[in-house]
Amino acid sequence: MSAEAGQVMAGRPYASGARHWLVSLVVAGVAAAAVTTVARSGGHYHWWAGFVLIPGALIGAAGGPLLARGGGRAFAGYVIACAGALVFATGALLMFGVMGRGWPVMIMVPCLAVAGTYLWRPAHPLARGLHRVVALLALTGVLLGATFQLIQAGLVDFGDTGWWGAFLMLAGVTVLGNAVELTRHRMPYRLQAITLLLGPAVVAFLLGLRFLRGW
Repeated sequence: MSAEAGQVMAGRPYASGARHWLVSLVVAGVAAAAVTTVARSGGHYHWWAGFVLIPGALIGAAGGPLLARGGGRAFAGYVIACAGALVFATGALLMFGVMGRGWPVMIMVPCLAVAGTYLWRPAHPLARGLHRVVALLALTGVLLGATFQLIQAGLVDFGDTGWWGAFLMLAGVTVLGNAVELTRHRMPYRLQAITLLLGPAVVAFLLGLRFLRGW
């Protein structure tokens, strides 16, 4: 009985890993097929972009099983999946022939990948605070990319104003807020960390205000 139980337990990780690979490959195949089908039906199909699209889907699929396993391999799987998503997005833009108008996606996808790491929260308050700064700044980058995309699509028009200054101000407020949050924790190097955050926060806010007001 013990030998049989050992064989069953040994077989479970293999079966689980095979299932994760199968699911990842199916998702990658469906995504690639969907992009190709829509491009064909819209009359903007560029077949050569498949040499970018399909490898991107496969790279992303390779990260899925590592993510599903969890533990120390999960972060490596996340990085691989995000790299695949970036390549896949590039292939999709090329296949539709809209790279000239859709280039802001190349800003949003990497920033989304960095912002997604917010889920991995370090245990130490200082490391957690600095990581939160990076993740939230990446989220600001996503908003900046989305704004560029709206401009490219002709949905918004800010004229000659220095509208990007608002995002610099938002970045400054984000860093400042995290510096204030660190004051709640009693830890070594707290004062140095707060000072390190306050300086760039003030500079970014004032620069953003200057661009926004046209000073």
